[in-house]
Amino acid sequence: MFQLGKTIVSEDIIEKEFVCNLNACKGVCCIDGEAGAPLNEDELKTLMDIYPKVKPFLRPEGIKAIEEQGLFITNEGEYETPLIEGKACAYVIFDQKKIAKCGIEEAFNKGKINWKKPISCHLYPVRIMDYSEFSAVNYHKWPICNDACTLGKELKVPVYKFVKEALIRKFGEDWYLELEKVAEKHLK
Repeated sequence: MFQLGKTIVSEDIIEKEFVCNLNACKGVCCIDGEAGAPLNEDELKTLMDIYPKVKPFLRPEGIKAIEEQGLFITNEGEYETPLIEGKACAYVIFDQKKIAKCGIEEAFNKGKINWKKPISCHLYPVRIMDYSEFSAVNYHKWPICNDACTLGKELKVPVYKFVKEALIRKFGEDWYLELEKVAEKHLK
């Protein structure tokens, strides 16, 4: 672990390699699991504001889950996306190849909204835990992402480079530039 501003960062995000391999996993991370995508408080209002523009991109079962449970739910004091029958994220859609995608991101890609998706999804496999004095930045290993680890090794892409855009979105460009310097020293 090392400190970078008000963050404590795991070396795993520098040492481990990762590139999503949607052709292999089919986006199962949006379908499997015991909970929806984590949401921070700032994102709740954003979801309320964008939902009318996102709704046309969603599947009927996702819309039904949202109408029954709300745009977000609270689980053990934490906010997260609702699930369809306790499994898939209510915002999940599928492309022609049956690969799970994010309906929010699809609306973003089509220029309907200016918010890509929840930061927790954008950052994955990096997970952030916020504490009063600092944020912990960790790599989350999930067996369903083994294909992503294999592809990351083949392409030699460390986790922090794979999630560069999301890390900049979360912590800013200066923070990321400092991370790159630490990574360069660490890997020598």
